[in-house]
Amino acid sequence: MDIRRFDELDIVQIVNLFYDTVHTVNKQDYSDIHLDAWAPRSEMSASLNNWKESLSGNIAFVAELNSQIVGFSDMTFHGYLDRLFVHKDFQGQGIASALVNTLESEARNLNIVQIETNASITAKPFFEKMGYEVIQSQVVERNGVQLKNFKMLKNLTK
Repeated sequence: MDIRRFDELDIVQIVNLFYDTVHTVNKQDYSDIHLDAWAPRSEMSASLNNWKESLSGNIAFVAELNSQIVGFSDMTFHGYLDRLFVHKDFQGQGIASALVNTLESEARNLNIVQIETNASITAKPFFEKMGYEVIQSQVVERNGVQLKNFKMLKNLTK
């Protein structure tokens, strides 16, 4: 597996990976109503442009295996880890850890002292293993549906 910087040509694979992963992996913790609000398939084409712009403006990496994108993650220059998703068929293989370690290394190089994220119920145990602490449980609204997640923080100076 290779970790490399995001390229705009990756966007179609990334958006498809996101929608497929949310609707399969997160199904264990969220209802179909929640999943459809979080990742409505009707927004996929709009996401292509929005995410291309967002990922291009952030610190963004993709994990690639045999020319297939198997994961991606991005973080703002202020230390907000925005997205972390691993392909539904490649869960539990260390891809998410490799992506987060890469982001954390980049953050340290930029003198970012802490990383904050909003983790789903599904992602919370992973982030805890990576040393992130729950600051608060929260409910966010997406397309009129309330979704539970967790504001989490990791101090990089420890």
